[in-house]
Amino acid sequence: MSNGIAKLFRHLTAGVYVIGVASGERRNAFTASSVMQVSFSPLLVAICISPEHQSYALLRSGAVFGISVLRADQQKLAEHFGTQSGRAVDKLATTRWRAGVTGAPLLLDALAHFDCRVVDDIEAGDHRVVIGRVVDGALVGTDGAPLIYAQTGNLDMSEGLYPGTFS
Repeated sequence: MSNGIAKLFRHLTAGVYVIGVASGERRNAFTASSVMQVSFSPLLVAICISPEHQSYALLRSGAVFGISVLRADQQKLAEHFGTQSGRAVDKLATTRWRAGVTGAPLLLDALAHFDCRVVDDIEAGDHRVVIGRVVDGALVGTDGAPLIYAQTGNLDMSEGLYPGTFS
């Protein structure tokens, strides 16, 4: 693969989300673009997360997560949750949020929320695919378009991470 692989992946149509996780009284949140609907019946969604991140330990132990859909004008919020470690910073301390019915954090200023309970956790290369059953959700705001991953530039700092070339 070439070093342009990050640019190639930005052409996949994906939104940008803040994923909130909780275990007991402990909470954290992170930015993700790898979120998708898996099933209508039952209503299932999947997220991808690195098992190296602190949020993954909370996700495994609490078995709940919330998805907050970001608006196009919330790039700074995506950066806040995507460029700092929960080991060093309480990322939720400066952001308006509420606990969903599962206890997972949901951002108050998002376009929409999905509140989920984990039903499966699958190894997928250097990440985990976590599937959750949607137990609650809401449209929060109808104004504005969603933030699209391709619009975020190098938010994930992935340039240069993909050695090799396509054949």
